[in-house]
This record gives sequence, C-alpha cells and structure tokens, in this order.
Amino acid sequence: MIKLPTIRATRLLNEGGRFAVEELDLEFSNGTRRTYERMKGSGRGAVVIVPLIDDDTVLLVREYCAGLHAYELGPPKGRLERGEDIVAGADRELKEEVGYGARRLTIVGKLSLAPTYMSHQTHIVLAQDLYPERLQGDEPEELEVVPWKLDDLDSLVARDDCTEGRSIAALFIARELKRSGRA
Repeated sequence: MIKLPTIRATRLLNEGGRFAVEELDLEFSNGTRRTYERMKGSGRGAVVIVPLIDDDTVLLVREYCAGLHAYELGPPKGRLERGEDIVAGADRELKEEVGYGARRLTIVGKLSLAPTYMSHQTHIVLAQDLYPERLQGDEPEELEVVPWKLDDLDSLVARDDCTEGRSIAALFIARELKRSGRA
C-alpha cells in the first residue's frame, strides 16, 4: 500500500474568504519535501441528488451558475449545512429545488472535484418514491424542473447547457445502478 505523505505544517493563507486556501508542507516516503496549496473545504461537503419520478425518468433543474454566467441543466445539488447528515441534506435540497420529498434516499457514492487542489467531496444520493413537498430555498428565482429519460443521457450531455462533471457522473452512475437492478 502506498504511504501517504506526512504533513509537517499547515498555514491558512487567506483567512475569512469564502474559499480558504491552505498551504501544506509535506514529506513523502522517499524523503522528498514539497509545499502544496489546496482550497480548504468546510468539511461538510455537498450532495447531488438523482430524483427518479419513475423507474425511467429523472427530474433535473435549470439554474443560474455564476461561475459560467449561464443557466445549466442538471440534477439538484447543494452543500450540507452545519450538523446536517448526507440523507437529511439531500432531502432538504430536493424539497427546496424540485418540490418533492423522497420516501427512499440511498447514498450511492461520492465524487471529488479537482482533488489535486481541493478537499471538497460531493455525495451522490438516489431519491425514489417521490411525493410533492416544497421547502423555501435560497435560490433567487424559481427553478425550472425538467423531466429527462435516463436512457437519453447521451443527448443530455451533448447539450451546451449540461456541462457540470459531478452532475453528469451522478446521472450515469444512477442509470447503471438502475440497469443492473442494484437500485
């Protein structure tokens, strides 16, 4: 098994910013020392939910993404709140963004985003046996909910408005779980 480098020191470079940057002084098993920077996560992570309205149809949302200054189409997602577990966070985000709750929420995996310099992880949650329920969210406008067939994911990812990697990975993982009968 590969031995992880030893962290000799850490320094917070921009305390107080939304995205804290941490500097790590590392020593590798061969004695080599390097300094790495990473975006320090909150430790809570995030969820991406794949809500199935039936065995073949996922509910997607179209929402504004400031990083691209564009609207993106993908499954609902959001960060976990302080003290909130993965299932509770997924249920809350689903109700806020899609207007449904789920009687069955299953954690099916986790994804990292740029793990070379970010410590952030996103948990994939499959939501089934949906029922209507809405919670007030923090979105500045109502999100458009778009049903999409799981068997038509190829045409979804060919669109210009479906580019977010976590969303695409979560949808394909959910589709394969459904096809294999494990979901």
